[in-house]
Amino acid sequence: MVDAAQIKEHAEVVGSDDAHVGTVDHMDGSDRIKLTRRDAEAHGEHHYIPLEWVESIEGDRVRLNKTGEEAEAQWQGDSGQSKGSTASM
Repeated sequence: MVDAAQIKEHAEVVGSDDAHVGTVDHMDGSDRIKLTRRDAEAHGEHHYIPLEWVESIEGDRVRLNKTGEEAEAQWQGDSGQSKGSTASM
């Protein structure tokens, strides 16, 4: 598992396919990342991804072990629901 302390605010989050997923707002507790709501992909809402999805941290880029599409389908929004309500984490 990666060291959460290495995840920096405003780092780009990309999927395993290099697709842009979002931008880090900050760590939310010790086990999930809060993404900014300003990205086009966010549609004005904060989204959260679990730290266990992080494959590596490469400078100012957080790489996930899921594709961008998978991450967006399974991330949690402010409401606590995933985008694809049938998707599981």
